[in-house]
Amino acid sequence: MAYGWSPYVPVAQRRAKAKKQMDKLRKKGKNIQPIEVAGRKIAKTFWGNAWCTHLEKFSDFSNRLPRGRTYVRNGSVCHLEIQKGKIVAKVSGSDIYDINISITPLSKTRWQTIKKTCAGEVGSILELLQGKLSDNVMTAVTNPTSGLFPQPKDIKLNCDCPDWATMCKHVAAVLYGIGARLDHSPELLFLLRGVDHMDLIDAEVKIPKSTRKKPQVSGDLSDIFGIDLDEVPSPLKKEAPAPVKKATKPKTAKSIATKKPVNKTPAAKKTSQTSAQKPSVPVINIARGIRASHIKKLRKLFDLTDLEFAKLLGKPVNTVRNWETKQGILNLRASSQTALEVVFNMNKEEAWERLGKSYQ
Repeated sequence: MAYGWSPYVPVAQRRAKAKKQMDKLRKKGKNIQPIEVAGRKIAKTFWGNAWCTHLEKFSDFSNRLPRGRTYVRNGSVCHLEIQKGKIVAKVSGSDIYDINISITPLSKTRWQTIKKTCAGEVGSILELLQGKLSDNVMTAVTNPTSGLFPQPKDIKLNCDCPDWATMCKHVAAVLYGIGARLDHSPELLFLLRGVDHMDLIDAEVKIPKSTRKKPQVSGDLSDIFGIDLDEVPSPLKKEAPAPVKKATKPKTAKSIATKKPVNKTPAAKKTSQTSAQKPSVPVINIARGIRASHIKKLRKLFDLTDLEFAKLLGKPVNTVRNWETKQGILNLRASSQTALEVVFNMNKEEAWERLGKSYQ
């Protein structure tokens, strides 16, 4: 070995070695989160693309970032976890290298400015996380100097490989891997910068008291406000007022006899209307916390396998399987809590559409 460099190890051999080491960590309880890129394009959604584009704009990074593209595409980033203010990762090279990236939290002043700019323009969680925002909001959150993304001075890089460069190919692969991860879990960008993306949801913070009976929000009201829709009076009941007694005609034996079956008809009609008003998907109330039974029930209502449900959440399938075996209220990370709340706001058609399935 010359100059401290390790001998070249073929990709297939590196992958096999990395898989064994990751399997050992999983057995010890470590939640391994690999980056898997399908095709040449690393990021495909608004948030993932915006992250990669932002990094490539800086001369400090532009010359060295390309070194990591091949690594992230061939699956060398075998673990990447985004936490508040930092990224912890493992990249397979001649050995398994540990990467730690620190990100300075977003300043309160900048976050207040972003919230003020976005006020009244972000109507739902789905709209925000899917990047379906107005030009005004998109400009505010992606502005290179005043938006959510960090500046080079806010980023501290560290890798334990022998490369003397601050940004080695392993670090570069992780930076691109963040973009790929934001494709599936964009809320992690807010976690990384130390802010709460729920602050931007206009429907949850700016509903005037006088209009709370008609909130303009997307999703199932039972999940958002923690109420059971069966307890809400049906609108159809208001359209069927009680019959007014006619006092102009005297009651005769004949009229009384004919009115008896008539009195039963509105009641029967009322019953059928009430049953038709019930939602096609039973309400799952998560106001007091998410339990394993909630996840199992929703997955079955959506008619999804555990693998499809994990894909819908943007989480590893082993994580979802683990949730379904737990007892009591689940103790979830902020990113997992948010991902589940988004899915609980969907109906079956929206879930299938997001997965690219054909709904009938």
